[in-house]
Amino acid sequence: MRRSPVQFGSPALKKMHSKLNINRIRNLYQDKQFSVDQTAKKLGVSFWSLYDFMDKNTISRRLPSEANYLRNKYKPQFKIRESLNGKDQGLKIAGIMLYWAEGTLRGKTVDFVNSNPDMVKIFLKFLREICGVDKKRLRLYLYIYSYLNLKNIMDYWKKVTGIPISQFTKPYVRKGNPNLSNRKLPYGVVHIRYNDKRLLEIIHNWIEDYKKVILIRAGTQVAKGGRLCNRSVMPKDVMEK
Repeated sequence: MRRSPVQFGSPALKKMHSKLNINRIRNLYQDKQFSVDQTAKKLGVSFWSLYDFMDKNTISRRLPSEANYLRNKYKPQFKIRESLNGKDQGLKIAGIMLYWAEGTLRGKTVDFVNSNPDMVKIFLKFLREICGVDKKRLRLYLYIYSYLNLKNIMDYWKKVTGIPISQFTKPYVRKGNPNLSNRKLPYGVVHIRYNDKRLLEIIHNWIEDYKKVILIRAGTQVAKGGRLCNRSVMPKDVMEK
């Protein structure tokens, strides 16, 4: 437990109180949801002087459960892998390109949509090994037609993804006649979701970075009257970036 560096009611504590502003404290602690410790540091006072000031001015403090929720809410829920070998770089590029083609860049959630099991496997490998996501926070959302067997499809995607059914969200079941639909989706469409706005922003920035490099390289090749080599996924200097 923290110990106060000054006695409650002492001249030193009264001097600290004179620096504090109720409206400023409420703005930081209640509106912006800083912790007591973060608020104290922002104001340049000790933890205990702020703690005592809040008591004396009837500024209610959060319950331990509420404080714990806020700490976890803003704690990063992933760990980007920094050191990558050639194989890892290839996986990172594959994941970025897949998300550019089949992912959602709006909102607060990484949301990759596909029906191809191999693409889903590669994207999940990218999330797990390159982005370092918390596997327990992965979610799978199914979109299927009503004539399909939901249980069989859920079992299929559980096997493909390694995501337990307890982490599947309520599926969307669309009424439809297989004879009237040109889409061949025997296992429906899946959304691989990870609710983390910061991770979505990072993936978005990766897409923008690689997109610029690819377009610049492509423009240079066209200007020289050449063409991009079909065997090269990415220029060597970018691969090692």
